[in-house]
Amino acid sequence: MKQLRIGVLIGLFVAAGVLSWAGARLWDAFGTLPGVPVAAPIVLAVIAVVLFATALSIRARLRAQRERRPGAKGVDPLLAARAVVFGQASALVAALVSGAYGGVGVFLLLDGLESDVRRDQAIYAGASVLAGACVVAAAFFMERVCKLPEDEDEGPPTAGSAA
Repeated sequence: MKQLRIGVLIGLFVAAGVLSWAGARLWDAFGTLPGVPVAAPIVLAVIAVVLFATALSIRARLRAQRERRPGAKGVDPLLAARAVVFGQASALVAALVSGAYGGVGVFLLLDGLESDVRRDQAIYAGASVLAGACVVAAAFFMERVCKLPEDEDEGPPTAGSAA
């Protein structure tokens, strides 16, 4: 399984943001811009909390197993793999969603925040970007917790080793 790459996530965020900003400009020129739902940052924050809590639980179980505590429950490798895949998928979706709401937020900021409605929409968009960043951070933490230790025999050859 490949690790998340921050460059890919930033690329998705920027691409979604640019497309969303352009779409918001176009949509606003033809009528009323659809609003940013209040639930957007809430849902992203809940996903971040679930990922973080799962990572903490797995980390505690791995630590108890490593310290050979009596009655310590091990971690099923399939459960850890599923948790990592959930984290990676959540991070990719959060990058796209955050980029989309970020683009709308930038449009609202550049267009002006004359009305209270537009100001509230910009706040919801900013909160969505922040919550999306929390999802990405929790996904990276999940990967770090579930990463297998490197095997010294299977590492890349060093300068002094024979080919």
